[in-house]
Amino acid sequence: MIVVLVVAAGAAWESTALTELGRHREIVVLKRCVDVDDLLASASAGQAEVAVVGLDAPGLDAVTVDRLRGHGVRPVAVVAVDSWDAGRLRASRIGIATLIADTDLAALPVAVTTPEAPSAPVVQPPVDVVEGVAVPRARVIAVWGPAGAPGRTTVAAAIAAELARRRQRTILVDADPYGGTVAQQLGIMDEVSGLLAAGRLATSGDLAERFFSVQRGIDAHLSVVTGLPRADRWVELRPGAIEHVLETAREHGQVVVDTGFSLEEDPGQDYGTRPARNQLTLGALACADEVVVVGTADPVGLSRLARALVELRDLTEGAPVRVVVNRMRPTLGWSEKDIAGMVGGFARLSGLHFLPDDRAVVDRALVAGRTLVETGDSPLVRAVASLVDALLGPVGPAGPAGSVRPRTGDTAHPR
Repeated sequence: MIVVLVVAAGAAWESTALTELGRHREIVVLKRCVDVDDLLASASAGQAEVAVVGLDAPGLDAVTVDRLRGHGVRPVAVVAVDSWDAGRLRASRIGIATLIADTDLAALPVAVTTPEAPSAPVVQPPVDVVEGVAVPRARVIAVWGPAGAPGRTTVAAAIAAELARRRQRTILVDADPYGGTVAQQLGIMDEVSGLLAAGRLATSGDLAERFFSVQRGIDAHLSVVTGLPRADRWVELRPGAIEHVLETAREHGQVVVDTGFSLEEDPGQDYGTRPARNQLTLGALACADEVVVVGTADPVGLSRLARALVELRDLTEGAPVRVVVNRMRPTLGWSEKDIAGMVGGFARLSGLHFLPDDRAVVDRALVAGRTLVETGDSPLVRAVASLVDALLGPVGPAGPAGSVRPRTGDTAHPR
């Protein structure tokens, strides 16, 4: 016997659907729910196995579907036949695999009683082939580091800009839950948060179609998804939103994501639907194809870096970890070899890189609202280029170092 919940949100197909379900011996309709909130409340009782839902029911989104599945309830959506293609796309984005047209409700009992087939894993090759030339597949590079302002945002913006200089389509995502500063660093005068807009579109299932609208163009190859305008607005991003945003961004090019510092989980999230504050950082690390950990070269920074590498071990899910020691300077009294010996004992690294301390170059970039790459040739810019060589290898022809590109300002990046 299969127990079913139905929420049609006043759609004309409801009575026909109930008639078809009532004719089947193995189906029991437990409740006709008033709305999605009523559906979730009924599903939480643990008695139902399937929910027949109208795809256009208000409040039906990816989070709702996840919560249904968490209660052991499989969703089956009824879609208007005149919007079938759009409905199928939206259903796939919010996690509903089984669809029935509103003109074919006789097939509804079969859909309810037939288990979903497990989806086959998608195996992606390490490279794509474009016009006969092997090009590294687009990846998510998460830039993370411990507390103490080691330079995460500066390094993330520099990596993204260097990739763009090599004519790689690149999206820089500001996912710091404590208030992002990428927009300020790059001179983007826009109070609209690209991240919050992307989160809302991800929840509604419209992100893939409208992803261009949440980006702010820097040049033809680089765009930015700006971060939270205030630190207290992290509560507006539902669980799973950052993962959806990053996976969508990866379909458009290389992704560099600037994260927060804390890896602590919020114990209170188990008692309600409130998202955990550090979900943005943890979700970005879980999605990352490679993690760049930024620390500083002074004794306090190295101590924090060592502890951070230990914390990070169980969170990267096998993704390579590369360490960048920032603000390296001879006045500290130790060499790169000395620091390599200190850091190497705390984690297995895919690489260790050093960025020289060049306050003048960094200040010039900050005051002008530019990336490090646009400040001209310097040891720091060359070190960033070497880091990107190690991350992706030299890809495509690079523009001249330090070239200042015309900006598109606050306009959305073209599709």
